[in-house]
Amino acid sequence: MSISFVLGGVRSGKSRYAEALLSYRYDVTYLAAGARPADPVADPEWAARVAFHQASRQKSWTTIETTDLVAQLRAPGGPLLIDCLGTWLTAIIDRAGAWDSPQAAALMAHREGTALLAALQQTTRRVVVVSNEVGLSLVPLTPSGRVFQDELGRLNARVADVSDYVFLVVAGRVLDLSTTPRVDLQKGLEWSVQDAPPRAAPLQDAPLNPTPQDAR
Repeated sequence: MSISFVLGGVRSGKSRYAEALLSYRYDVTYLAAGARPADPVADPEWAARVAFHQASRQKSWTTIETTDLVAQLRAPGGPLLIDCLGTWLTAIIDRAGAWDSPQAAALMAHREGTALLAALQQTTRRVVVVSNEVGLSLVPLTPSGRVFQDELGRLNARVADVSDYVFLVVAGRVLDLSTTPRVDLQKGLEWSVQDAPPRAAPLQDAPLNPTPQDAR
């Protein structure tokens, strides 16, 4: 099977595009990968966002709210749509109480990320993973903001490395990064433009560029 990784900013269309990649399947399991607010009524704007996402999914899809992505990836079944790594990482750092400790957050993110990568590489299911691209903004002023930006950036790079397809969604437009040169974050370019890897086999079961509607 294959792994597609979809990155984008807030309201970019990333979730809509990820859903479009699996729109031809009725048996998708949608993993809402993050803890819900303890009291959604106290945050109506967040509740509206959640409701919008829920309404956009096909009625035949199954939604599971969980941060245990490894167990889902190991289980047999149909396609998985994971949305998103940003909320998943937030829950991981919350659980560790590591927002004030960059070292502890980095350790936890690396450990949990390593388990996730292994599960992605071993799964027999078709997987689409969504994540936030948070590296295009300014460096956050708060320590917790910097922890989140740094660790999600590292996690995104690791997931991209094990994905068959990587897409960046900006302003409702999709860029296919699947065959672009990779950068070793420690050493620099892993290979030159001339030595870029061959294009991965095209997806046969869904268009690479469905037109995103109601970008979000």
